[in-house]
Amino acid sequence: MEKIFSNFLYKNLNTPVSTIGIGLFRISFGLITFLEIIFLAYFNHLIFDPIPYIDVEFPMIPFFLCAWGIIALFISLGYRCQFSSISNYLFWLVFINFTPMQRDFDGGFDPFMIGVAFFLMFMPIDRSFSIDTLRKKLQTPIYSSIAKSANTTNNLLYFIPIIICLGFLYFDSAIHKLFAEHWRNGLGSWLPLTMPYYISNLDINWLLNIEILQKLIGYLTLLFQFTFVFFFNKKTLKPIYFLFGICLHVGITISLNIYPFGISMLFFYLLLVPVSFWDFLKHKILLNTSVLSVFYDEHCPLCNRTVIIINHFDLFQSIEFKGLQTYAESSPELSLINKDQLLTDLYAIDDKNNLFAGIDTYIQILFKLRYTFLIGLFAKTPGIYHLTRCLYRKIADNRLRSPCNDLCSIDNPNKQITLSWHDQIFESYAQLFPKRLSNRLKKFLIIIFFLQLNSTIHYAIIYRLNISHKDNPIVHFLNSSSNSLILLSQTFLGITPHALYLHDHFEGYNKILAITYISGNGDENWLPFINASGRMIAPNWGRVHSMWANIAVTSNIKVSRLRKFTMKVTAFWGHHLGLNINKTKFLIKQKNIRITNNWEYNLREKNLSGEWKTIGEANWHNDQFLFSLHQK
Repeated sequence: MEKIFSNFLYKNLNTPVSTIGIGLFRISFGLITFLEIIFLAYFNHLIFDPIPYIDVEFPMIPFFLCAWGIIALFISLGYRCQFSSISNYLFWLVFINFTPMQRDFDGGFDPFMIGVAFFLMFMPIDRSFSIDTLRKKLQTPIYSSIAKSANTTNNLLYFIPIIICLGFLYFDSAIHKLFAEHWRNGLGSWLPLTMPYYISNLDINWLLNIEILQKLIGYLTLLFQFTFVFFFNKKTLKPIYFLFGICLHVGITISLNIYPFGISMLFFYLLLVPVSFWDFLKHKILLNTSVLSVFYDEHCPLCNRTVIIINHFDLFQSIEFKGLQTYAESSPELSLINKDQLLTDLYAIDDKNNLFAGIDTYIQILFKLRYTFLIGLFAKTPGIYHLTRCLYRKIADNRLRSPCNDLCSIDNPNKQITLSWHDQIFESYAQLFPKRLSNRLKKFLIIIFFLQLNSTIHYAIIYRLNISHKDNPIVHFLNSSSNSLILLSQTFLGITPHALYLHDHFEGYNKILAITYISGNGDENWLPFINASGRMIAPNWGRVHSMWANIAVTSNIKVSRLRKFTMKVTAFWGHHLGLNINKTKFLIKQKNIRITNNWEYNLREKNLSGEWKTIGEANWHNDQFLFSLHQK
């Protein structure tokens, strides 16, 4: 078995594949992180202030969120990838472990994002769709001398993150689900969609009323999660696992209000797309022939760099660049122009033999790149066009020209970009010691597997079976050691139990709470938090939903927690509504709902249409919070 595993690692370590999927994966991860940072910035005072807008404990949070946002954009753009990926990993660690995000505002996907951020530091994320690739090209300032950038990696860089971040996660989650009665009844996906707190605005009641279909989805989800880690890479089964996983997480994203969790899992499937598909798509979108020929001064450093930059962003290869000194005499259109005049501008000829010069050449380039078409239209508008033409003329007339030999000396070896961890480990080391590297990777995977197994056994088996360890010192020691390992693996690798929405969460969860306020004219209004049907409305999703639906209001409501989060919600939304909270009365409303482990027709609509009653009130006096319940 060990030999088979070693041979598998060695084979995939020496199997070159395209990095297009990894490039798209990097872009998606950066954008999702950026969206989450925007969410954190919007709810900054609710999440990080002990009392929103009244007691501000972390005044520097906006600054650090801005810094993190810039890093997330750097990752999406592929700029300074090594620095950005390390910084992003540290930001996730600090914000999750040293702020209220972990204790009170768990996003549900934080451990997953930490695990992804960890692997991102060792992946060749700078090989495709990145500014770092352009920076490497610009180290050689002569367009005709730049080498084609390496855009391949080994197949293990796709395989390892999938098996650890998805495969182990699914398997752990499936074991937990076996202890939940509604999952054993095939209703694991049905039950959360009948609970007002968890559902989105999309009405899928008609779908929930098909009992056979709901049970089929539930059992297929269990089968999918149990078997994914073993069969996802089988050639014949890979499309099935890919399509089912996509459907599963699209369904979570659009039907539940925990969209960050659904989207974060969804983007990971970019690594599961067959690499051959990206190569096929690449050849389909590339043009067979260029639609614009651009002539540039080969002896001009600025021209060479401009051409290198344009060529880097020419995704469809629609532009062909030709040096004036080489091609001008063979071009009939350019032969009519004085050679000295040719060197003063950037000329271009399109596929209809139209000649363009100067700023018009740049506008045509914007048109031919396709995705910059609107920028080209903007540059062509009166006023803007004349301004850009003047700016172009000033730059073009003051540029320096040098002989080719002087140009070649511009390349400074001291300005080489530092090798990424991937290049140092998987490129340099793999070429010298491929067998040794595959053996070390094997040990690394065994350690990760052991850490995941420790978490799964500890929480999914021992905890679920309620095995006592207090009377046995050996078992107690093993339990303490297991807890310590879980703390380390969860903090730095995101390995954590995936026991979401199981029986111990829903059992006895038969009432939900909401908050209203009395306006100045005596009318009762709903806070923009939970509406009259019991749904949590936008943008109170993700972490805010978790705070209220998983901590403040549970099957066993604790008054202290309810008071704390009612205080936070009323202070935050009171400020956003422009209310004088010291003169506003807030009412605590309660509605009974039904939670069952057996399928019931139209349960979603019944839970949404129940009646509310007032069970308490909250008031502010001199910025001090007063809270009372008429009944528990």
